[in-house]
Amino acid sequence: MDTSVKEIIRRRKSVRTFSGEPISPEDRQKLDEFLKKVDNPFAIPIEFRVLDAKKYGLSSPVIIGTDEYVAAKVSRIPQSEIAYGYSLEKFCLFAVSLGIGTVMLAATISRGAFEKAMDVGDTEVMPVASPIGYPSEKRSVRERLMRKGIKADERLPFDTLFFENSFAQSLSPERAGIFRDALEMTRLAPSAGNKQPCRAVVCENRVHFYEKKAKAMQNNSLGDIQKVDIGIALAHFDLTLQEVGITGRFVVEDPGLETDDQTEYIVTYEVNC
Repeated sequence: MDTSVKEIIRRRKSVRTFSGEPISPEDRQKLDEFLKKVDNPFAIPIEFRVLDAKKYGLSSPVIIGTDEYVAAKVSRIPQSEIAYGYSLEKFCLFAVSLGIGTVMLAATISRGAFEKAMDVGDTEVMPVASPIGYPSEKRSVRERLMRKGIKADERLPFDTLFFENSFAQSLSPERAGIFRDALEMTRLAPSAGNKQPCRAVVCENRVHFYEKKAKAMQNNSLGDIQKVDIGIALAHFDLTLQEVGITGRFVVEDPGLETDDQTEYIVTYEVNC
């Protein structure tokens, strides 16, 4: 990606209305090459495929102007949802850098047809899929109403999502240090229903990430969709740090901070010394 990660994240908008113009051979080659090598810091393999809607009988009532989708499947193992969200968002950001639109869909796809096209096995899951194509200059009426309904262009304040040393102390951007930009990009991450489940507590050179569960998103046969959202947010965080030369690792070491019943520890990012 030639453009900065922060600029691409700010440009990234969910696209449901496409122009109908076929993806150029040059962009197609770039997408295919990227999908072959897209990875995640959890070393969990994610299998991507580009699917032709007409060939496989795929559909979504909220998508207009494209017959192509990118879907991915993963084995049902610990942290698979986090890895899935990270890898898929990495692809979506790359697509944005090419001027190609995406949107992650879960409830509004012909799931049976998608899972058949992806050969999803008994021990695998395909949480979401995304159409791909060049965005239309104008959004459909349905898309405008959907975005208005979930307040898609709004995000919670920085100090509502992020904390210092414990959940008792809100974190201001001024006190976030080297994590300031990365956390701001985390704040901008898209999420199902725009619920913004990602929370973070900064403790010196460590950032502990948590999931703030929304009741409406629980008890899903696809697993915890909000953990996919956390993976998306972690991609924004990690890629922003990498761009400025800050490296670290994700580890599962619960710091034992006091939380409420709806807040679950997920993973910790530790800066390399």
